[in-house]
Amino acid sequence: MGDTSIVSLLFWVAIIGIFYFFMIRPQAKKAKEARKFRESLAKGTKVVTIGGIHGKVTEVQDKVVILDTGGAKLRVEKSAISADGSANEQELAKK
Repeated sequence: MGDTSIVSLLFWVAIIGIFYFFMIRPQAKKAKEARKFRESLAKGTKVVTIGGIHGKVTEVQDKVVILDTGGAKLRVEKSAISADGSANEQELAKK
């Protein structure tokens, strides 16, 4: 009876370990990189919002960024910035 309980325990430890290394850890790493990107926003940076709006940062405040979209200026929460817009432009230029 003791051997089966040890094998069962090791099985569950292995499942939890696999789950951590393939699911939780990469997600936490992505979140950390996104937070670092949002903190490094500066005037002139091209960005894309979660809603898909492309723009250039004209002003950075505490939790808000002012974006120039070419025709309008939008006030957007930093948490709504999803990607570096210049990287998207480079990908489109390759196509």
